[in-house]
Amino acid sequence: MFNFLKPDQQHIDNWLSARKTQRQLRNPQELLLGIQAGSRAALSAAITLVESENPQDRMLANDLLKACKKVAKSAKRIGITGVPGVGKSTFIESFGLELLKKGLKIAVLAIDPSSSVSGGSILGDKTRMERLSQETAVFIRPSAAGKTLGGVAKHTREAILLCEAAGYDIIIIETVGVGQSETVVHGMVDFFMLLMLAGAGDELQGMKRGIMELADTVIINKADGSNEVSAKNARTQYASALHIFAQRPDAWHVPVLCASGLNAIGLIEIWQEIEKFYRHMEFGGYLLTKRAQQEVQLFEQLIEETLRLQFLTHETQQTQYASLKEQLLSGELMAYEAIDLLFQ
Repeated sequence: MFNFLKPDQQHIDNWLSARKTQRQLRNPQELLLGIQAGSRAALSAAITLVESENPQDRMLANDLLKACKKVAKSAKRIGITGVPGVGKSTFIESFGLELLKKGLKIAVLAIDPSSSVSGGSILGDKTRMERLSQETAVFIRPSAAGKTLGGVAKHTREAILLCEAAGYDIIIIETVGVGQSETVVHGMVDFFMLLMLAGAGDELQGMKRGIMELADTVIINKADGSNEVSAKNARTQYASALHIFAQRPDAWHVPVLCASGLNAIGLIEIWQEIEKFYRHMEFGGYLLTKRAQQEVQLFEQLIEETLRLQFLTHETQQTQYASLKEQLLSGELMAYEAIDLLFQ
């Protein structure tokens, strides 16, 4: 562990003016200084370091995270999800540009689908949010979802801490779409926003209740032009549907709003609801409780993931694991029989 020293303006200016080597961009002390100096290159390098599975990198990353925790300020953590095609990226770009007018610094951490070949992120949020990515007070980072949701939870939570240490006021987590990742992201944000489309109810019946129960607000997006009337009708239907849910432990009443990311309609009203939500959560002490529960949830997820990885690192278990999978595929065994044999 290195000694933490708060940098003065001279240190910050020196860091920003000097060209950094790859070795310096892996040094926790250098990275912390760069993060506090507002360097997006340092923040990117830091996130790359914490995403690494190399044992030596993990040691460096842990040192960096411990130091960042001492200087991080609490940001508003907002999760945004919705079915593919709902217009998440366009909405986030317009919403982000609106927040910039209020003098806020914004980080967007997007969990992208992973390439089956390289494992890398394939959507490219910087190209989908071209105007927002050009703003100096904005940091956009797509991260591949990978093969395990545990990895998503761990690395994204670490990236949030790094962004808070960098002084960002708003951290937006964009999810892949409807699926298990929504539950994971809900477990790391304060405010969870669900984007919906008017007329999409029929194909969403299977997932609607489960996802809507996670939402802190429901937004009917693309509520403009010829869609405006149908969006208002959908807003009424969703608002009625929310009434059948049991009252939440935090006593928050979930609003349903109409908006258009493309034409920047309704964005001010959404921000007002977010501010209202934070006042409600802080006044009732719900926000601190929620974040504490999220830490416990992450801890439990990491236990499962770590035990699984440690168990399968032994050559004997790897061989038996591969053999059992073949027997499962051939129909020789059932899953419960395979698990008994594996742990015998």
